[in-house]
Amino acid sequence: MIETNRPAAAPAEDEPDLLRDQFKQLLRYRKLIGAGVGIGLLGGVYLGISTADTYVATADVVLRAPTDDPFNPSLAPDKAINIGSERQVALSSSIAEAAKKSLKIADQDFASLRSGLQVTNPPQTMVLRFTYTASSPKEAARRANAMTQAYLLKRQEALDATRDKMVKGYKEQRDPVAKQLDELSKEISRMPAGTVRDAATSSKTDLQSEVGGYNGKITKLEALDMTPGRVTSAATAPTAPDGPGILMSLALGAAVGLALGLLAAWVRLVFDPAPRSEGDVSRALRAPVLGSLPRDKTGGGPLLAAGEADPRLAEEYRSVAFRLAYDSRFADRRRLLVVAPRGSSETAAAVAVNLAASFAETGKDVLLIEADLRTPVLASQLPTDAGGRPRWSQMPGGPSAGGHGESDWPDGRQLVVDAGESGAFDLIPGEQVRNVPRALTSPRATRLISEADSPNSTVVVLAPPVLSYADALALVDRVDGVLVVCDPRAVHRTDLSRIRELISGAGGTVLGAVLHTPLPTEKRGRGKGKGAPAPATAPPAPAKSAPQPLTREPAEPEQHIPGDGTDTVALRTVRTGRR
Repeated sequence: MIETNRPAAAPAEDEPDLLRDQFKQLLRYRKLIGAGVGIGLLGGVYLGISTADTYVATADVVLRAPTDDPFNPSLAPDKAINIGSERQVALSSSIAEAAKKSLKIADQDFASLRSGLQVTNPPQTMVLRFTYTASSPKEAARRANAMTQAYLLKRQEALDATRDKMVKGYKEQRDPVAKQLDELSKEISRMPAGTVRDAATSSKTDLQSEVGGYNGKITKLEALDMTPGRVTSAATAPTAPDGPGILMSLALGAAVGLALGLLAAWVRLVFDPAPRSEGDVSRALRAPVLGSLPRDKTGGGPLLAAGEADPRLAEEYRSVAFRLAYDSRFADRRRLLVVAPRGSSETAAAVAVNLAASFAETGKDVLLIEADLRTPVLASQLPTDAGGRPRWSQMPGGPSAGGHGESDWPDGRQLVVDAGESGAFDLIPGEQVRNVPRALTSPRATRLISEADSPNSTVVVLAPPVLSYADALALVDRVDGVLVVCDPRAVHRTDLSRIRELISGAGGTVLGAVLHTPLPTEKRGRGKGKGAPAPATAPPAPAKSAPQPLTREPAEPEQHIPGDGTDTVALRTVRTGRR
């Protein structure tokens, strides 16, 4: 009794693995990353050149609030001064106008004078930092100091004007009261003693108290220390340019450019509909990737990989076959449907043929059915030999029983394919018919597929692309194990998800996927436009009464012409055709 392993499942979506996989996919967009680094380097060159002759001078000013006792800790400077407003004043045009006069700068240079100044406030301080940028170190220091002095002067003038205005207001309120007090004093001196004199004396006392209050306020204002602030650090001429230098600019530009390139590559990856890794294919199909065919540089590659100089392709097919053989979902019924998503079925045909050869190598009785009845070509491209008719073709219900509107395929023609050291397997070649769906769902096709029910038998069915025609879906209920052959760069994730949904809805199961790279012929065809030659079409189906011709490559000198059932064609001479 042969035991089989449990079905191979799609890999778990481990977050570190997904991140590593996504980072590897980012490296596929080398052009975007390179463009980002190039733009960053250009920006670094511009920054290094533009800041090569830029000098910055800085002066610090500590602001003070007017006070009559500078040592009184109860008065908080941050309560009396709005540092944000003072910063805006320092940047105002009035300060720049005053500095222009002291620097004797022309009116046309006034805008450039203002643009070079920057005023900041270090956190938790009452300091204004005047930073001036100029093309000359001495000019930068001179203008920074001029701006500082102009600001302090304007602030001093504003504080003095405020104090003088308040003093004037108090004097205007005091003078009428003082005049009234003088007049009342003269009247009291002329009054006789008595009640009236006592009332006038009481009013005189009130007026004296009011005049004293005004005089106290005026005296307090005149005694205030109106110093606006002091310069704690005067600007000096800088000894070196402010720029980071050409080397630092290039390094900074390269780092920023690399970040931009990675960001652009990530955005491109997010919006790229094509799966860029085996993990994407596996997640879309919810089935494992059973193999990845090596890149072929021979212009199409052999249809049968056995006997080639490079054994990697044949070994990859054997690996896929063994993984399928140890999958209980396939081992229980031994039926396999090989399909491509859309476009060409050339690689799918090669996979079907080589899997049949690999199963035959393990001692299985393999039957390969070419269910692609629209462009059948396997009979003309494989080393075939006329074999016996299948058992069902001799039954009363076979094709010779008379037509009742059924299709002529399958007609009982069976060929034997020599796979070299792998052995041989049977081939039911496809044939162009008038009604493809009826032929695929006919009782004869069903009996042909049921050959897998025999002990030690395996049936491999090749169908047209599943998203181009519904032929594959018509076979899923009888060949429930499906193998998807696709080029990850030429198919969308939504296409793979749709294939899985269609196959599951038809009662089948996606056993896995086989990935391959674009064929060299496909790459050349993309760039030729309208002038590219059309792919070769399958030969028309011959009449029933005529013998079936076999189209092959020219035989080698030491070989006989095949067809008599006694010899075969060397596998390395067989090449794929366009499907």
